[in-house]
Amino acid sequence: MKFKVLILALAAAWSAEISVAAGARGNTGIRLNEEEISRKASVVKPISGTWINLPYKDVRNKYTNPKNFEHTDPALWEAKVREWAEMGMEYLVFMEVANEGKSYYPSQIMPWMYDKKRKSPVDAILDEAAKYEMKVFMSTGWAKDQDDNLLDPAIKKRQLQIVEELASLYGNHKAFYGWYLPVEDCLCPILSDHAVQSVNSLVGKARSLTPGKKTLISPYGIGLSDFDHPEYEKQLAKLKVDIIAYQDEVGCVRDPFTIPRLKKNWARLRTIHNHLGIEMWANCETFTWEKQSNDRESALIPAAYSRLLSQQVAASDAGVDCIISFMFQGIVEDPKSPYQLGQPVWSNRLYNDYMAWKRGNTYWKLCEAALQEHLVSANEGEIISDAGHKPLLDGMVAEENSRDERWVTFEPGHHVIVIDLKRPVFIDNLFIRTLNYGLEEIGTPFKLYLYGSDDQMTYHLKAVKDAPFFPNNRHDAWIDAVLFDELGMKSRYLKIEFDASQKVLMDEIFVNTVID
Repeated sequence: MKFKVLILALAAAWSAEISVAAGARGNTGIRLNEEEISRKASVVKPISGTWINLPYKDVRNKYTNPKNFEHTDPALWEAKVREWAEMGMEYLVFMEVANEGKSYYPSQIMPWMYDKKRKSPVDAILDEAAKYEMKVFMSTGWAKDQDDNLLDPAIKKRQLQIVEELASLYGNHKAFYGWYLPVEDCLCPILSDHAVQSVNSLVGKARSLTPGKKTLISPYGIGLSDFDHPEYEKQLAKLKVDIIAYQDEVGCVRDPFTIPRLKKNWARLRTIHNHLGIEMWANCETFTWEKQSNDRESALIPAAYSRLLSQQVAASDAGVDCIISFMFQGIVEDPKSPYQLGQPVWSNRLYNDYMAWKRGNTYWKLCEAALQEHLVSANEGEIISDAGHKPLLDGMVAEENSRDERWVTFEPGHHVIVIDLKRPVFIDNLFIRTLNYGLEEIGTPFKLYLYGSDDQMTYHLKAVKDAPFFPNNRHDAWIDAVLFDELGMKSRYLKIEFDASQKVLMDEIFVNTVID
């Protein structure tokens, strides 16, 4: 039987009664299974769509479109679409359908990038998506390359020609749901007039050729937006699009600690979108960087799922209408795929963690609930080992920021935390949260040791746990956790020991964890 959590009534008296009763019954206490845990947690949206990138452009694509390999084979893209469908994707978004003057579809205005004897990558993706009732946003770019300048009349003219050609070829295709307009201008400090004009020009052409199809843009710069500017909302209101999928900029590391400010930004945007009549989507960035951040000579690599989960929580709590992602291709890779595009090992790890969360895995649901501040301890206690450790039982969780005063700091060395539960209590589980931030050499101890005692003199080792490990930590801050589960022990005193090779920041120890 997998780890389960004690049912807790909200009243403190009920909590004490249940704890005593559970202790008397041994490990037959009242508990919840994983399905019930998922039902108790507030709804966090899954990632329902991904961008598709067809060409290799620069080193950023090292693991997503490896250089010097055949990336136009229809079998590759058909397999990827099937994998995304199995992951629960509803939307696929073409980043581009042409590059450097060559097309990835049977164009009459450009030479083809692929072998004319084979199905085009665009046709392969659309046809396979239709089998799974997925919805595809067709790109209008690129007229030249990833640096298309829409102020250039020749670029604008070619994009409109691409729209016309795609509409004639795919306008009636079952999977064709709408248009992605690659006008990724900055919202900083407000959206420019030329960006509004460029978007609306493409929207007008798209709607005239394909009435009823959705239009989507994905601008950047919410971390640099001036939400208080009197023209900020007015500029967005001029847009004639159906959907704005804002880049959350966590992967691009807009701030040293991006997620705390992101929560505030999502809330501001939700208020604005309530007036606009435009859907607000989140474009969650799944990546981090192999070398320097935001550098075309640095490859995109998978971020830890702990970080991505906090992005999902932030977007969901703010009420976004949908979460999609740039991107899953080569970042979140099914280990069973015959086409392993991603960073070895860690793209598979991100897939396994994300899919475990989708299945309602207890560990990830507890991580989710803690991020939403919905996690509590069924049993009260007191830290008696060190006065500075007392906040570890105050029920207060910190954010992804090493400056947050709710973190308790442990310097490198050996550490002991002792908890007095005031009476012998049946212990099913402990859940311990720590910060991971490589830039400041803050990490989780490699192993944690748990002991129990009835008299504070003789302690018995009850469990040893390895902490999570994810090596792509050059730029990001995220919150890890260690779960001691299925303990089946009865003790008054708990002792946690660990050796810290670097600084450890811990914010809370949950005893007999409950999703409130």
